[in-house]
Amino acid sequence: MKVEFSRHAKRRAKLYKIPESTVIKILEGMELSQGEHEIIEDVIGFELPLKIAVAVEGEIVTVITNYPLKKGRKR
Repeated sequence: MKVEFSRHAKRRAKLYKIPESTVIKILEGMELSQGEHEIIEDVIGFELPLKIAVAVEGEIVTVITNYPLKKGRKR
């Protein structure tokens, strides 16, 4: 699995101080099917859960955006 970051995702990661290695570690622990996915994950070191939107095409996973979910987890 190859993980690529869109320009938008890189800018959001820099803005919210989210290391790319953290996003990659979250994605490696998941089995993703083809298509687009939204992932909400609690991460140590962040007060709020992170939301990661990805698109999967073959072996390439493209991170579209990533940011702290300010409204918290929806129930």
